[in-house]
Amino acid sequence: MTLGTSLCFAQGSAGTGGKLEPRFLVDVPTAGMLPKGTVNLDVDFYQEGGVLLGVSFGIFNRLSLGLSYGGSNLIGGDKPVMNEVPGMHVKIRLLEESYILPALALGFDSQGKDGYLKDLDRYKIKSPGFYAVASKNYTFLGFMSLHGGINYSLERSDGDEDINVFAGLEKTLGPVASLVLEYNLASNDSNAKAVGRGRGYLNAGVRWSIGGGLTLGASLKDLSKNGGDVSIGNRTVQIEYIRPL
Repeated sequence: MTLGTSLCFAQGSAGTGGKLEPRFLVDVPTAGMLPKGTVNLDVDFYQEGGVLLGVSFGIFNRLSLGLSYGGSNLIGGDKPVMNEVPGMHVKIRLLEESYILPALALGFDSQGKDGYLKDLDRYKIKSPGFYAVASKNYTFLGFMSLHGGINYSLERSDGDEDINVFAGLEKTLGPVASLVLEYNLASNDSNAKAVGRGRGYLNAGVRWSIGGGLTLGASLKDLSKNGGDVSIGNRTVQIEYIRPL
């Protein structure tokens, strides 16, 4: 059975039995790719009644393209605040993982997270913009993957044009679940007009593979309280669904 025809029955992207590569941790990208001839639907539910929809296509095994759009206050009684423009992303895998070397991918992603701030002309969590990311998998009580990269966001209306760095890991928790942890230094959001407090963003989450290409996730974002006072972290929910075209 080919990969394309088997994806309808694939476990998803979490756990030791996962058949799909994770393409992101919580917010930051990995070097994971969509297989050729597949389509992916992502739905993120975030604070203030926010919903972000994204669709991606595996053009080749090493090339994927996608679009996204959403807004805040879509759930609840307040007036919705829509994103200024749709986001777009493209990712190219330059190097496949080997025994020694990590997988390496380059990409562009204009989609920020956690709502668009019209008065500041930016997202609360800046979009990655241009990025490079490396990913390496290891066998350790199941599987563990390490990820790290750099990015340069085009959201620069606050005058902060620094290059940013990020890192994270995924650790499988049995056959159908994974723990993800990431740290976004947010060095491009640390000047006098910054939304953050210079601590960076520490995010954690759990992913469950349901089957049929469906993966559910729940995350706690900003555990470092960089963007404001939160009791523990901003609670978000993610849905990922992938199938052959």
